[in-house]
Amino acid sequence: MRLPTVGATPPLSPGGLEDAILALKKERNAVILAHYYQESEIQDLADIVGDSLQLSQAAQRVDAKVIVFAGVHFMAETAKVLNPDRIVVVPDLDAGCSLADGCPAPAFARWLERYPEHKVVSYINCSAAVKAMSDLICTSSNAVKMVRSFPREQKLVFAPDQHLGRWVMQQTGRDDLVLWPGSCIVHETFSERRLLELASRHPEAEIIAHPECEATILRHAHFIGSTSALIEHAKRSPAPAFIVVTEAGILHRMAREAPGKTLIPAPPEEESCSCNLCPHMRRNTLEKLYLCLRDLAPRIELDEPLRRRALVPIQRMLELSAAP
Repeated sequence: MRLPTVGATPPLSPGGLEDAILALKKERNAVILAHYYQESEIQDLADIVGDSLQLSQAAQRVDAKVIVFAGVHFMAETAKVLNPDRIVVVPDLDAGCSLADGCPAPAFARWLERYPEHKVVSYINCSAAVKAMSDLICTSSNAVKMVRSFPREQKLVFAPDQHLGRWVMQQTGRDDLVLWPGSCIVHETFSERRLLELASRHPEAEIIAHPECEATILRHAHFIGSTSALIEHAKRSPAPAFIVVTEAGILHRMAREAPGKTLIPAPPEEESCSCNLCPHMRRNTLEKLYLCLRDLAPRIELDEPLRRRALVPIQRMLELSAAP
């Protein structure tokens, strides 16, 4: 097919957009990475769909000139940290993250001055500037392993997700982690009352939850894990149904990987809202995906000294993740 020229109106039909995206991807020598929380039509077009750890590993391995990151800003920054010589673009530059936005680098730097003897473990949901102040990065898939990589006597700061940090403390037996008081707007919205009401109507269902949820939710979960771990559990568990307590975008991939299972999204506190959908992830659309491939913009650019500092703890995480 003939590719649209720069400035041309994108095809209006979904099928036309999808064909144009695939053609542009080939012409640009591009790879599309998408998070599980993206809209289903974006996941279906992506070369690789995964959680933060899987996408970080994929970004390290890709052999494409252009990386299109269908996710949020910190994820695309991580891809750029690992691929300084490749073009990294995002469908919407304003697709942020409440965890990253709630931990601005200047405030984090001032806070760390109170803990000069502590090493810093930062959840990947943070800016490159915060990563640059960290000793090790983690994801929800490997946070327990990353914390355990330090000697027990080493004092640690964990940022920016306090709920994930508390869960890691329980799993590691460490009660001394100093937690930055951050949280995810989606995972904080789930209602314990409504979860229990839903569970009473579906006694056959297992409750599976992401560790970014509050402790009042996690205490009712039959299984707790990262997005990829939740999908794997749904595949392997003999349970016929699951109440899924995380961003509802995961259900598209989970249904594909665990066919025949009943998947029930956990309800937020407010019945009238779609608070279990990340508003930042939903900023990315097929049209924006087409436009960023067409224009190779918006691009992620990083100051080189900052990129090098952020690279060290990310590489260390990837090395430790690959170790047995």
